[in-house]
Amino acid sequence: MRKLLAQPASGQRVSICLLAIALVLYPLVFSDAFYRDIGVTFLLAAISASAWNIVGGYAGQVSVGHSMFFGLGAYTPLLLYTLWGWPPLAGIPVGILLSIGLAIIIGLPTFRLSGHYFSMATIAVAELIRIFVGTWALVGGAIGLQGPALARGWWDLTFRGDLPYYYIFLAVLALVLAVTFVLEQRRFGYYLRAIKSSERAARSLGVPVRRTKLQALALSAAFAAMAGSLYGVKTGFIDPDSGFGILVSVQMVIFAALGGAGTLFGPLIGALILVPLQTAANTWFGGGGSGATFVIYGGIIVLIARFEPGGLFDLWRRLAPLLRRRAHAA
Repeated sequence: MRKLLAQPASGQRVSICLLAIALVLYPLVFSDAFYRDIGVTFLLAAISASAWNIVGGYAGQVSVGHSMFFGLGAYTPLLLYTLWGWPPLAGIPVGILLSIGLAIIIGLPTFRLSGHYFSMATIAVAELIRIFVGTWALVGGAIGLQGPALARGWWDLTFRGDLPYYYIFLAVLALVLAVTFVLEQRRFGYYLRAIKSSERAARSLGVPVRRTKLQALALSAAFAAMAGSLYGVKTGFIDPDSGFGILVSVQMVIFAALGGAGTLFGPLIGALILVPLQTAANTWFGGGGSGATFVIYGGIIVLIARFEPGGLFDLWRRLAPLLRRRAHAA
């Protein structure tokens, strides 16, 4: 019975299939370099937000320092290339392993805190790492690192156009969503939702709260590091602000919260709305629209917190039955 109830309805399956087809065909229909770049940016934002969603959405542990994992994943492939000439593809798993280790080190003390104290602790750690990296000559200091200018082979992941990056990012997004879907149907997913509802009640029912939160943070860090690696490889350059800046973390939180934190496709919906909005703001203000974008982000935070904490996905789940009943009655 549980498996039967867990299966998505036929309408949801059709929607998922249509979404998958649209994402696969998007760069073929919109072949202009500008639109393909928007598509790549959207996929990267969706991967990052989906990674944060595992610990911040399902477990309710609102980390505002996930840029530490994103930046570590972005720096590692380029650093290994700079030091020893490693292909960036070989550096990606190293960055993921380092991020998992960092998540365990950070999670052991910070998970003793809860609520906004945990959020402030993650901000503090991420900022300390950003400042340290900006003064460390081995990783380029404030200047940052660069990747290979010319591809020595496909393993350098250096392509002239955005099309290969688009489908690589799409495959990674599909992997993240598939893993998240499997986990939310398993006991681990029920543990996370129980912890989000009430840690004390979950602990009284036998849920290993601390271990579950550490596992969620480690998995979230792994996917965030993967997103950072893809960003670093695609741009071929990384510096402390673009890798470890607090705005990297804020974007993950906003994308997931707008679409619906704790839902499978919530981060995807948030990225689908905000990435084109951010691109439009940059276009309207001649490439200097980052300030306007952050004002928009602040307004979105206020609106979500005040009117719709569950995000747009939760709003749609409440409105859809009403709309269907009205349509049936009409």
